Amino acid sequence: MYRRTVGGKVLDFGTTGFLRFSNLIMYDRQTESWWQEFGGEAIVGDMVGTKLEHLYLSIDSWGEFKAAFPKGKVLSRETGHDRDYGSNPYAGYDQDVPFPYNGPGDSRLQLMDRVVAVIIGDKSLAVPFSVLRKEPAVHYRLNGQDLVVFYQEGTASSIDSSSISEGRDVGATGVFDPHLDGEKLTFQMKDDAFVDDQTGSTWNLFGRATSGRLAGKELTPIVHGG
Repeated sequence: MYRRTVGGKVLDFGTTGFLRFSNLIMYDRQTESWWQEFGGEAIVGDMVGTKLEHLYLSIDSWGEFKAAFPKGKVLSRETGHDRDYGSNPYAGYDQDVPFPYNGPGDSRLQLMDRVVAVIIGDKSLAVPFSVLRKEPAVHYRLNGQDLVVFYQEGTASSIDSSSISEGRDVGATGVFDPHLDGEKLTFQMKDDAFVDDQTGSTWNLFGRATSGRLAGKELTPIVHGG
């Protein structure tokens, strides 16, 4: 997710219909520049080299969102267009090798393995979901920044089955600064919830304490992809 204001100008985006390295290419209607969805950088046109500001985004299940934000706003499906928003035209896309992809590979992971990607300054980190399934709270220090990655099962893949609601469970993640009120917290998963070792408070996937001494407190989110 990106901020669409660049140099004081608000841009409107559409889809070019093209892929690069099997990744969506967007365009803005103001300058008709083309933008790579991954990284948010303009690759063709007047805006070449310009990067959109990356904002925090977490892809979670409806159940998790509704429980955490019972008064949260939800986009209506009544858009005026005859479209089935619950369907996926690219069934099986997140399996094996993406199409059409002819870029470099990497023997450390399969091309379509899901990862949490964090970039801080000139340093980057990828935490595979396969690791998170075994260790749902991962602590790391990247370029001087402490962070904790949360993982929880219960979110369907949107690009697995032709019906999104029937997609395989791939889980969801959140990345946060573990410092709160001058104290560094450490976490572990207990009974399907995150619990900090320092106070025994329970936290949800959105980095908010739901019970215990720290109930109502929130961790500072760290921008990531995944």
